Amino acid sequence: MDQSKVVDLIPTADKCTYTSCYCEENVWKLCEHVKGNNPDRLAYCYCMFISNENKQIPLWYQKSSFAPDGVVVWDYHVIFVYNEGDVSLVYDLDTKLPFPCDFTEYAAKGIRPNKTVKKQYHRKFRVIPGLKFLSTFASDRSHMLDANKQWLSDPPLYPCIQTSDSTNNIQDYISMDPAVGVGVVLDFEGLIDKFSRKT
Repeated sequence: MDQSKVVDLIPTADKCTYTSCYCEENVWKLCEHVKGNNPDRLAYCYCMFISNENKQIPLWYQKSSFAPDGVVVWDYHVIFVYNEGDVSLVYDLDTKLPFPCDFTEYAAKGIRPNKTVKKQYHRKFRVIPGLKFLSTFASDRSHMLDANKQWLSDPPLYPCIQTSDSTNNIQDYISMDPAVGVGVVLDFEGLIDKFSRKT
């Protein structure tokens, strides 16, 4: 598939709905955009939560980093992936890499293999189909409040995302326990196998 055919799938980064430190909601809004504007393409869209049991995951080329290599250790991060045929693209509004970025490049530069980092930093990946994410995810943003009920980072201006069944289930998505939540939990090798280009 010609990558140019998905050029209008997602707006340019400066036109996307974005709130710093609310990556899960930024990705939800990307899925919502596709559903509203290119619903036939939503089947190729995925939400990916990145975390581990220690909630310490290094990622590189992050905009918020002051390090030369752009490394940041997050408790979790969330990105949007488009995967159709030989096109596999990552949309990450927090990266210094291109938007979108070829999946292979993002995996090599932004994630990097687990064997390159200490075991405590090994990443796992919860992959959820875009439509499923839109219909099941909910957050009351309470995870962004400190002990004094003050915001760690200012929340989005739009209302909290809810479903008919839940007002807050974000921890089920951050969890890398495959028995919890929706989607499939993969290690780095499984991730590469799922999203590497198929020719």
